[in-house]
Amino acid sequence: MTEALDFLRGSPLTWVFVTLLAYRAGLWVRARTHGHPLAQPVLVAAALIIALLAVLGIDYDTYMTGGQLIHLVLGPATVALAVPLHRQAHHLREMALPLAVALPAGALVSIGSAVLTVRALGGGEALQNTIAPKAATTPVAIAIAEGIGGVPALVAVFTMLAGMLGAVFGPWLLDRLGVQDRRVRGLAMGAVSHGVGTSRSLHDSIVEGAFAGLAMGLTALLTSILVPVVVALL
Repeated sequence: MTEALDFLRGSPLTWVFVTLLAYRAGLWVRARTHGHPLAQPVLVAAALIIALLAVLGIDYDTYMTGGQLIHLVLGPATVALAVPLHRQAHHLREMALPLAVALPAGALVSIGSAVLTVRALGGGEALQNTIAPKAATTPVAIAIAEGIGGVPALVAVFTMLAGMLGAVFGPWLLDRLGVQDRRVRGLAMGAVSHGVGTSRSLHDSIVEGAFAGLAMGLTALLTSILVPVVVALL
């Protein structure tokens, strides 16, 4: 019995199944709560997996033997977000100026505020370099952090946290600000909360999800260019 349990714990397929099951549970919770802001499938799934690993005493490296398999499809899944954007391509020309102004400004604010906040709280240079690229999608943020002396494992945490917080509170804040244009809402969500926020936007509206995917991609590009410059200047 013990050998069987050890085999299951060490099998990558076990953790693939656990991850998919946890996400399915998150979808169920969202449906049961009629789309409550806190019932984000990624947030629910992360909480369930963390609780399970803590109870069973499973370390992160063991979990990632299966989690890595899911991580491999993250890139293709991100590229697939271009499909709804292509279907909304007729909106792009009229949004050219907002895109050209808002996304670089948003990237600069995100990077600068992250670095200055860490510095104000007494954090070191490594922590500043780790949190600076949090607005980019996870694979890009990890690559940027590695290039500037950050901690890749930790930047993944900050990036996912930013994504989940944006997905939870972003729509609420946009409602309070009176932002109703689905294109603008999508740009804001994608720029701030990347993949998780884009998923939320796609759930709310195809148009919003398309522009969130565009903002996510462009913000990742801008962040990779601007992070070394802003960190050096600050």
